[in-house]
Order: sequence, then C-alpha cells, then structure tokens
Amino acid sequence: MKCVICNSVDIVRKKVDEEIKHGMDVVLVQVETPVCANCGERYYDRRTMLYLEEVEENIRMEKVGLQPIGKVMRIAGM
Repeated sequence: MKCVICNSVDIVRKKVDEEIKHGMDVVLVQVETPVCANCGERYYDRRTMLYLEEVEENIRMEKVGLQPIGKVMRIAGM
C-alpha cells in the first residue's frame, strides 16, 4: 500500500483516537487502523467506518455511558 498523500510506503497499523463531536463535546473512540508513518494519513476500512457510525448513533441516542476526562476552557470575552 502506498500513501495517497505523500506516496510513502511506510504504512503501519496502530491504535488512534477518532473524534466524534456531540454538541459542544468531543468523544474519543479508539480504533486500530493503517496510518502513514510519514504524514499521519489514516485509512479506514468499511468495518471500521460502520463501527464509528454505530458508536456515533449510540452516543446520539444516549445508549453509551461517557466518562469525562478533562475540560476545555475559553478565555472570557474572546
């Protein structure tokens, strides 16, 4: 496999956090997928995409418990 962005052949499977937006929040979902070691481009197969879509739907329907892991702050007035 060759990267479509940088043409590198250095593609490795690794665990990454995919971000799913939910209102003003971001939910991190860990998946394992091929990633270009040179530029970071990710390659999702059909099964992974279906999984992410299912997780997104379950979040929207409030069928999964979410654990807060931090806060995002904004400077007042900006």
